[in-house]
Amino acid sequence: MPPLSPSVRAALLQIYAELEQQVAAAGPRCDLSGRCCRFEEYGHRLYITQPEADLLLEQGLPPNSEITTAGCPFQINNLCTARERRPFGCRVYFCDPAYESTLAPELSELTIRKLKQMHEIEQIPWNYAELSEHLRNYAPPTPTDSPPSTSGD
Repeated sequence: MPPLSPSVRAALLQIYAELEQQVAAAGPRCDLSGRCCRFEEYGHRLYITQPEADLLLEQGLPPNSEITTAGCPFQINNLCTARERRPFGCRVYFCDPAYESTLAPELSELTIRKLKQMHEIEQIPWNYAELSEHLRNYAPPTPTDSPPSTSGD
């Protein structure tokens, strides 16, 4: 997986910052239950774009991660271990029923339009797939070879 280009990274972080402001203005309730990350248990799926997957996976998967459609491997002890890198779907999802039925769909559609625009500008193929699919396609970076010894042995 090649690293995100500086322009894609900047555009993605700008989209996230704008979304964060809109969500904060709406003030949805978060119960800190971790339900958002347990997909099968609560009947939802998380779809993300390739650049979102690249950002999410910049530091790799958590140790001993299991990749399934049941939940997010970044949730450990009901907490998100990738909070700053989390995709837009995580940023817009809350357990607050009033928010979920009104503003969440609108913010999701707006953010998807912005992501598509970023893809067009950056000439990135549109790859919007389930989180588990992106994780299965993830190839961790290979460790670099050690430099030759200079001890004179």
